[in-house]
Order: sequence, then structure tokens, then C-alpha cells
Amino acid sequence: MRHRGHPRSRSRRRLGPGRWHVSARVERFVEPSLLLLLRERPLHGYELLDLLPELGIEGRVDIGNLYRLLRALEEEGLVSSEWSDELPGPAKRTYELTAEGLRVLDTWAEALKRARGTIATFLDRYEEGR
Repeated sequence: MRHRGHPRSRSRRRLGPGRWHVSARVERFVEPSLLLLLRERPLHGYELLDLLPELGIEGRVDIGNLYRLLRALEEEGLVSSEWSDELPGPAKRTYELTAEGLRVLDTWAEALKRARGTIATFLDRYEEGR
């Protein structure tokens, strides 16, 4: 039952009688995905944007939001950046994971492992009841 003034669930919505859309998404999964990609090698924003779908990020991330997130990660000391003119075209800001960023990535991985266990337990119980 939905009460007045309570926000709607962001993970499900009714499409029609007896029809629902459910989005099983990991909140803020873009951040650990960026850290993981930058652990592999320094990259610029458009490269990151192109690689995110390989990690299961649904839809394309808006480039403006991506750069805002990268700036926030840099302000927190998780990534560093420098301008590079080694690539074709105009100079591009290249991002690199810092030691602190690697520690945060490790923490993300541990949290996701715990979440995976919780999800596996849920799905196992779901399958048992079918």
C-alpha cells in the first residue's frame, strides 16, 4: 500500500494491470566501474564512456555527469588527471587511479561480494519455491 507523501519506488513501476517493470540495479555502480577501468590503465573520458557498457552499465552515461563524477573522484584523491596531447586530436585530460582509489576499489569489491552473496541467497530461495 502506498501512502501519500511517500516517494515511489525507483526500482519498480506498474505498467498496467498485472504488469510491472522491475529494475534490479546496483546503485552508484558507475563509480566502482570507473575505478576498475582506471586500474587497468589511464584513460580519458570518452574512452571510459565507451568501456562502461562492457561492465554492464545500462544505457549510456551522460558525458557531463561522467566528467562531474571524475572531478569529484579527483577532489577526493581517488583519481588524478593530467592533460595529454599524445593522442590524436586536441589535448585530452587523462585520468589515472591513485593508491587511495585502489583502496576504495578494493572496498567496493568486498561490498559487492557481500551483495552477491545476499542476492544468491535470495535467488536460491526463490528457485526452491517454484
